[in-house]
Amino acid sequence: MQKIVKNNSSPGGFRLSDEAFLRLRELGHKTEPRDDPNDIPRDDPRLIQVIEELGERASGKYSVLKIVEIPDGVEWEIQENLGYEWVAEKHRIWE
Repeated sequence: MQKIVKNNSSPGGFRLSDEAFLRLRELGHKTEPRDDPNDIPRDDPRLIQVIEELGERASGKYSVLKIVEIPDGVEWEIQENLGYEWVAEKHRIWE
């Protein structure tokens, strides 16, 4: 199974706490609290580890971060509405 982090709260969007950013740095990630957390891949093993270790303390202001598990091999993307996010399987679209 693949693990992916999403925001489970609306409004808010994907935000990490300062404690989560610090823990990511301890694990070797180059991110800083002032960076956009959306630049961190949602399936990054270090991000998953931080969310599992810190639980609710990993969530930034107005966020409630959650790990979702999906089957291996599924091509996925994060979709959102008003900050609430879900993991969706990628589909092809032609216009």
